[in-house]
Amino acid sequence: MGEWMASRCGCACIVAMCLTTWATPYASLAQEKTPPPEPAKEAAPPEAAPAEGGKMTAQWNTDLVTTQHTLVIDGKEVAYTATAGTMALRDEKGKDRANLFFVAYTRDGGEDSAKRPVTFTFNGGPGSSSVWLHLGLFGPRRVVMNDDATPVPPPFQMVDNAYSLLDVSDFVFIDPVTTGYSRVTGDAKPAEFHGVDEDVESVGEFIRLYTTRFKRWDSPKFLAGESYGTTRAAGLSGHLQGRHGMYLNGIILISSVLDFQTISFDIGNDQPYILFLPTYCATAWYHHRLDEMLQRNLPATLKEVEAFAQGEYATALLQGDRLSPEEQSKVAAKLARYCGVSQEFIEQCNLRPDIGRFVKELRRDERRTVGRLDSRFVGIDRDAAGDSYGYDPSYAAIQGPYSAALNSYVRKDLGYENDLPYEILTGRVHPWNYRRSTNQYLDVAETLRGAMTQNPSLHVYVGNGYYDLATPYFATQYTFNHMALDSTLKPNVSMGYYESGHMMYIHEPSLKKLHDELKAFIMAAIPGTK
Repeated sequence: MGEWMASRCGCACIVAMCLTTWATPYASLAQEKTPPPEPAKEAAPPEAAPAEGGKMTAQWNTDLVTTQHTLVIDGKEVAYTATAGTMALRDEKGKDRANLFFVAYTRDGGEDSAKRPVTFTFNGGPGSSSVWLHLGLFGPRRVVMNDDATPVPPPFQMVDNAYSLLDVSDFVFIDPVTTGYSRVTGDAKPAEFHGVDEDVESVGEFIRLYTTRFKRWDSPKFLAGESYGTTRAAGLSGHLQGRHGMYLNGIILISSVLDFQTISFDIGNDQPYILFLPTYCATAWYHHRLDEMLQRNLPATLKEVEAFAQGEYATALLQGDRLSPEEQSKVAAKLARYCGVSQEFIEQCNLRPDIGRFVKELRRDERRTVGRLDSRFVGIDRDAAGDSYGYDPSYAAIQGPYSAALNSYVRKDLGYENDLPYEILTGRVHPWNYRRSTNQYLDVAETLRGAMTQNPSLHVYVGNGYYDLATPYFATQYTFNHMALDSTLKPNVSMGYYESGHMMYIHEPSLKKLHDELKAFIMAAIPGTK
């Protein structure tokens, strides 16, 4: 999930960092022997070879389990093997540092497994497990949600995911340290993993180890991340390429944020007010708060609002106090019309309604608050007088179904048992280390641009939800429009838009569209594939 923490600690403390290439402290681990494919049994670890000085370099964790399953996708049965368990990360002296929990799905039979695409997948937060993309989009089972943005009553349900992409790629779902069942071990400290660089190093080391042990260096390789997971993916594009020479075929960015200046409502930073405006308008459109003319056609309305946002509105904010009262009133009237709120409210905000105020104001007359991750959802706060929300109704609607589904699924379907609490979305990773700040805001867009320049075969897909108030689509467009990509590289970037929110796949029509676009993207990013 994009998963800025429900307490909103995700973007308030963000400072900038320019990510280039990270060095990794982890050792090269020798064994490549894979676990035996016996269903629902622990995989026996291969014998570890003594390292120089008699020390052991590595061995498989003994909690790996494999199970066999089938799934019907596009009318065809797909047989696959699921592997669940932890991968140990060790330093060069063989000391345990962390165990990373993962679930991998590999298709059985058919093509050479070493040549089959593999996609490494994670969510964001920071502090989120991979449960959202796992049980919402890519995995073979998915959580059932209501398409009309109403909460699903417990007990919750899962169904076979006919929109999974297991027919075109294998998938490995990774839980970063302190999320899911992943934990620090030995003498390691959590802070050694809770930061931009630290996170990229540890997740990058997992990817290297998995690729080596499961003999996937010859496979086309993809990354898929959501929200802060897109930040991680951009960082990994430079790290994997520069540190290990691992060149990727493609990166899938779901609800992307690469430049955090675009989403941080700070004094003196006017970018978010401009870049959130189209999503404010889309939200007002969904809740029928616009006038008759604007309600007629959402794409046409958004095109009009985008032009106003980057034109007249941006110019007005640039002028600051030089803006005359007459001009301010004119701009306020247009803003009010596009946001579905009163002109008085806009003027009281000095033409700058931030997200906390907007989600409360839009339906204040009904004592309702709209969601942040998905503004189609509505909730009820203690009162209707404040200018910030008490909770995010969209996160409240998804937390229960996904939590119950994951905890049931890993034991019943995957045969994996662990009595640790599965950390769905935790605040235990904070404070997060953003120490390489540049002009206050984290920005990894340049890392991605550098990776694409050095690897001109790297393709990028960006999925955007119209009702996403965490990572609005116009902010993502702005970031990519300012990456200074060479004209030969611009065709490598494709974007999709969906009538849903941050996790657009909880809306089944959007899920189907996303499946079709991602399938085409993966196949187009592999040379010789039609």
